[in-house]
Amino acid sequence: MQENLIESRNKDEPLYRDIEAKSINGFLGIGIHLILLPILNILLAVSGPGAILLIITGPLWFLMWNSYVIVNPNEAVAVQFFGKYVATLKQEGFRFFPNPLYYKTRVSMRINNFESNKLKVNDVNANPIDIAAVVVWRVYDAAEALFEVENYDHYVQIQSEAALRAMATKYPYDAIEEKDIGGTTLSSHQDIVAEELETSVESRLSRAGIEVLEARISYLAYSTEIAQAMLRRQQASAVVAARREIVDGAVGMVELALEQLSEKDIIELDEEKKATMVSNLLVVLCSETDTTPVVNTGSL
Repeated sequence: MQENLIESRNKDEPLYRDIEAKSINGFLGIGIHLILLPILNILLAVSGPGAILLIITGPLWFLMWNSYVIVNPNEAVAVQFFGKYVATLKQEGFRFFPNPLYYKTRVSMRINNFESNKLKVNDVNANPIDIAAVVVWRVYDAAEALFEVENYDHYVQIQSEAALRAMATKYPYDAIEEKDIGGTTLSSHQDIVAEELETSVESRLSRAGIEVLEARISYLAYSTEIAQAMLRRQQASAVVAARREIVDGAVGMVELALEQLSEKDIIELDEEKKATMVSNLLVVLCSETDTTPVVNTGSL
């Protein structure tokens, strides 16, 4: 029972982490390989009892060519010995391993870009949307990337798209309903959404020794089946907002006109004439087409 609890508690911990590899300068290794080892072979050849050791040291001279490795900048070399992970070499340059039987695997630690496919998901209001994201990532632990997952490039792709789907279903595309107004939306809060997406992707990829530098939505639109309907809704919302602004301004202008006429004693209007004036001014100010004035030559 206790072992099961321990196993359950530690199941998210990676089994492999980078261990610093020990190596020597490659040019020093060439000196050992091309000078000291041949001298040893010659000494063994001329000595009677030691000549039998040439069976070992002779093939070893050829095997030693497998001991050299060139590590490029921002590159790591993971070393295995008959299937067992030994260490990771990150020191760039020409290096030499004393053991020629090491199997070496190169892992690039440069920054990579991944752009997801356009995914069709439903937002929190069940509206179908098309969404895509760009993830900037790099490997920071070569042992985890190689031995914790089968293919870390493919792992980045699948987990990034899964995180994008999960994030897109939590927010509305736009503030359509009254409950969405003032809240976070995918279209108007890009920084907040990008920060949450980056956190979600990094939590999924940390097991593979991958660091996420940036994650951001690169494409966002309503799906084609509702795009026209949503466009009409947006146009209607814009028209309503514009008309509300016009009405607010017109009411203020009418109020100002009545106040100034009253203060300057230009004309005295009763309630009926005020209502007629207000109606005429609102028609002129709120009309979408140019109005044609009619000059009254009679009494008000």
